[in-house]
Parts: sequence; structure tokens; C-alpha cells
Amino acid sequence: MQYGKMRLFWLPLICACWLITGGINPVGAVAEESKTGSNPALVEGEIRLEDQEKVGKPEGEGTEDECPTTFGPIITDTAVPIEKGKFAIQPTFSLGFITDSLTQSWRRVSAGGNYSSFGMGWKFTYGLWDNLETFVVATYIHNWASDVNEAGPGGERSADFGGLGDINLTFKYCLVEETETRPTVSALFFTDFPVGHYKHLNPRYLGTDAIGGGAYAFTGGLNLSKYVRPFVLYGNLWYSVSTAFTDDETRVYPRDKVTLNLAGEYPLTKKWVALLELTSYWDTGRMIGHKANTPASCLVSVMPGIEYMATEKFSMALGLNVDLIGKNSETSIIPMLSMVYAF
Repeated sequence: MQYGKMRLFWLPLICACWLITGGINPVGAVAEESKTGSNPALVEGEIRLEDQEKVGKPEGEGTEDECPTTFGPIITDTAVPIEKGKFAIQPTFSLGFITDSLTQSWRRVSAGGNYSSFGMGWKFTYGLWDNLETFVVATYIHNWASDVNEAGPGGERSADFGGLGDINLTFKYCLVEETETRPTVSALFFTDFPVGHYKHLNPRYLGTDAIGGGAYAFTGGLNLSKYVRPFVLYGNLWYSVSTAFTDDETRVYPRDKVTLNLAGEYPLTKKWVALLELTSYWDTGRMIGHKANTPASCLVSVMPGIEYMATEKFSMALGLNVDLIGKNSETSIIPMLSMVYAF
């Protein structure tokens, strides 16, 4: 069983490497893009609005070979930074319903109650200079629990709690511009700041008051995008390391994490675009420092969606994220709505 799951990791990894080496030979050019929110949990989205930059386009080529303007994936990050001096604001809303818990052996078991979570993330993006953008993502999270199997100290079987989650700061720089034979490649670095509530948890809240990770997480990696007419393709490959922290009981040494995301868009009309994303994370050992003392987890999810390009400055996207397989985690069904306005 575990061997079968690991093949799902290596297949998209090979596809991402193929894109980097220019294995696909499309007929198109690149459009300008900018990234979505990165709460690693539920509220990360992508934006691709402004004017399109035509790279490697032969002289006299028609507009049918230009990359169409799209919203971009909701979770998977884009590759082309926003233009210098431009600003964009992007709210993303999600409402997740936990369906099962995943065991060490990849089995689905009962979650032990009814749990749901609302996320409202606000992403603010600015083009610092040519080929470099920065953005901040702040997220409000509200959790609910009801009909739980293990009651709280006062017999509570339902509870809710809300507050600010961890804050993300990201820098993204374009390394390679797209041509006929190679994709756009960008390097990014981001940090998650542990401002969300994660310690001094109250048992009567039944775990709903855990809305932060507790650690500073430092992530580096590559984003790719390529226009392969009629599709716009995206890929992310990131590696994250987290600092140790102390919770209410012990010193926690979190595992490093590999994130691998793939996405594709298919323009239906000039305003409507179909979207499909495959997102995943995979825990590893700690590269630096003390040995990890948390169980290794992973999760693979799929999200179909639809995008609507309302105007040149305003667009929106709606998707349904469904967790497929994993271990030592939980599976959820998460409707997501993301909107972006570019100034």
C-alpha cells in the first residue's frame, strides 16, 4: 500500500523536472502572473492579472499564440512576479469540513466528531522592482467542534474558537523568462511567523483553539509556469524547515516538509477558465538540528475549479478542494472562493 502511495509523489516530481528542462515544446508565450496566499493550510490562492509579457514570440506571429490572461490557480503558486510599482489585494475564503482521520498505515478512520473550519485570508502584493514581488498574507481562522466522542472536563461536546492565524511574508524573483522551449522559472523564499494561538490551550475548547503552528517556518523553492496551447501549466517544488518550540507540555522538534503542487488552466472563453490542481506535502526528517519528535505526515489533494475574469482589474475563482490520500493527517472537503483586485 505504501509503495503505491509513494508513486504518486514521484510521478508529479518527474513532470516538474521535465518542465524545468524545457521538455515541452509549446507554441506560445508567457503571461504576467502573481502569487496567491500562502497559509499552508487552506487559504492560499494565485493571481495573474496585469498586462501580458510576450516572451520569445516570433515577429509577425498572431495573437492566437499569446498566453491568455487568467486568474491563476487558487492554491498552486504562479511564477511571473507582479510588475514593478503595481499593487494587488486578494481575499480568499474557505470553509472546510473534516471527513476522516488518516492513520500511519494510510487508512481512513473516524474523526471522532464533527469538525469544521472557516478561513479568511488577505493577501497584499507589491512589485518592489523588475522581476521581484513581495506579499504578506494574514488569515483569520474560526474552528468548530460538535458531537465529539471525548467530552471536555465539564462534559463539553461542542465548542468553537477564532482568531488570527500565522502570518506569511514572501519574496519571489523571476530567474528565467519563458521562451518557446523553456518555462518561466522563479525562486521564492517565505517565512511563516507563529502569531496564531498554539499554547495554553483550554481543554473545554476541544482543540478548536489551536490555530497556529508554533514554529517559525522558512521555505525556499522554485515556481514554474508554461503556456502549452491551449493549456497554462504551473508547478511548485518547495522545501521547508521549522524551528523548535515549546507547547504546553514538551519541546517540539517539527519535521522538514516538501511541498509539490501541479496545476493547469483551460480557457473556455475570454472570461471563463477551467482549473484543475493537484497539491501535496510530504514530511521528511530534520536536515539541521535535533531529531524530529513528531510523526511523519503527508497529504495529497485535488481541486477542480472555475475562474471568471470580470474586468481587466477584477477577477474571481471558485474551487472545491478534496483530500484524497495521506497519513497521520485529516481529510477535508473545502469549498474556496478567491477574488483579486489589481491597482
